[in-house]
Amino acid sequence: MSPRRRRPHTWRPERFMVVVAHPDDADFGPAATAARWIDEGSTGWLVCCTSGDAGGDDPDLDPLELAATREAEQRQAAAVVGYAGVSFLHQPDGALANDLPLRELLVREIRTFRPDAVLATDPEVVFYRGGGVNHADHRAAGLAATDAVYPAARNPMAFPHLARAGLAPHVVRRLYLFWPNSPNAWIDVTTTLERKVAALRAHVSQIRQPDRLEERIRRWAAEEGRVIGVPAAEAFRVVVIEEDDEEGPTGELPEDDPAADGPGERSGSRSELRSR
Repeated sequence: MSPRRRRPHTWRPERFMVVVAHPDDADFGPAATAARWIDEGSTGWLVCCTSGDAGGDDPDLDPLELAATREAEQRQAAAVVGYAGVSFLHQPDGALANDLPLRELLVREIRTFRPDAVLATDPEVVFYRGGGVNHADHRAAGLAATDAVYPAARNPMAFPHLARAGLAPHVVRRLYLFWPNSPNAWIDVTTTLERKVAALRAHVSQIRQPDRLEERIRRWAAEEGRVIGVPAAEAFRVVVIEEDDEEGPTGELPEDDPAADGPGERSGSRSELRSR
């Protein structure tokens, strides 16, 4: 019996924030979804926890010089996608920790921008289903974003000096976790996949084989697209925190559905095509 096709995920936040560990993570991740939402009227903001100062192959390279280069590359890529802005939190690359100082920084960002949805790496993924290990910084950033969203950003007693300074508590309605092993939502990015590819081209310091990378990105998007019957898609694990009648379903199917495990194992890994 052929698997039943899933429904495309169509809910769109008015405001969304993408939280990542490094410059370029957002462009390897949900850039096409971000571009589509922005084209349809959403406002997006990107937060990079580190500036990627350990993401190079030359041990003699000045980390501050590399950080400046990577921030400039990310700003260029963010302009391609259409984000309203980018924040760099300047945490240590390669040693990112889900600690209270990082949580406070993220709560400050969330209460300032006030997004309906936050996108972050799935912190439960250690080993990718198709091969490869998820970077420790990715896991830390995903968990830090999750803990900042709930309960800290909405709790006036969490970092109360922020509320006293005018940053009122804020309720984020949904988490979109990308690079998941167990996705439950697929977003059609057929019209914006090339924006993702163009954004990735901005990360000159990180891309070892740009032609191979672009082919791989298109193949991955096509694999995800087949799940919902479109040419290209991005997959997420969506966590609904606050739901109302206007938000609609995530696109999930019952657990016993033959399509419940999603597409087959994705071939190849990200690490072979980039510097970190």
